[in-house]
Amino acid sequence: MSLASMTGFGRGEAAAHGIRVTVEFSSVNRKQFECQISLPRQLGALESKLYTLVQNGVRRGQVKGSVQLSMAPGAAAAGGMRIDLARAEAQLAALRRAGRKLGLQDDLGITHLLALPDVVSFDVLPEDPLKLWPLVQQAAEQALEAMQRMRAREGQALARDLRRRFKALRTLRNRAARRAPRIPADYRDALARRLARLDSGVEVDPAILARELAVFADRVDVSEELTRLESHLDQADALIGGDGEGAGRALDFLCQELLREINTVGSKANDAQLASLVVTFKSQLEAAREQIQNVE
Repeated sequence: MSLASMTGFGRGEAAAHGIRVTVEFSSVNRKQFECQISLPRQLGALESKLYTLVQNGVRRGQVKGSVQLSMAPGAAAAGGMRIDLARAEAQLAALRRAGRKLGLQDDLGITHLLALPDVVSFDVLPEDPLKLWPLVQQAAEQALEAMQRMRAREGQALARDLRRRFKALRTLRNRAARRAPRIPADYRDALARRLARLDSGVEVDPAILARELAVFADRVDVSEELTRLESHLDQADALIGGDGEGAGRALDFLCQELLREINTVGSKANDAQLASLVVTFKSQLEAAREQIQNVE
């Protein structure tokens, strides 16, 4: 499996014995795994089972789920549904009062009765909610699979975008690698020009000059940082093209390391051209990191 996005939606349905179960899952970005599931009161005992089902399929992100019960075709004719009219009247009246106060259009209809808490009940429901688990599980697995398919499709788009962004970062790193060896030589030439402008009677000890150049070259040496940058970029490419397992956290960590190394390059370089490359690198790295926040 390649990269997966943390954004997705899925819906599943299953029906048997006059009962229809509809499950919907949606997911958004989160650093860790979170799951909230809204269940009818009759199915409260199944919450932990649904949580485990989702957790086994999702590594990272916030998942919200809802489970709805309704009657399958033919069940109503058999007298399988009961409506608490007194409770329905009270709740509808409260909703209409709120709507008038807020200036909202009254669009309440018969189908809204199903959404009112404890108004509709089903005689076909077993007393033990665990007997409904196979039906709920079937609908939930369908919804989870559909959500995962959407996350996978978006993950493919993220992978293409991240490959392009990290390719651009590698280009900047390579330009920095070509520039870095020239810095000591440019410093030597600039120092020679300044010395040439001095009075001809001033003598410069060649040993002192050589030592000064050596110290400067050591101070601005960023070869180790550039090597680590290349290694981190290689690892990022492998993660983007890999199986996607834990790629989001790993890529986020690599971005932190890339930022640390490029900051060191900028602080050591003492060169305008390299400083400009560092600024561009950091800007593009931040854009890549924002995209990585979408990766599972």
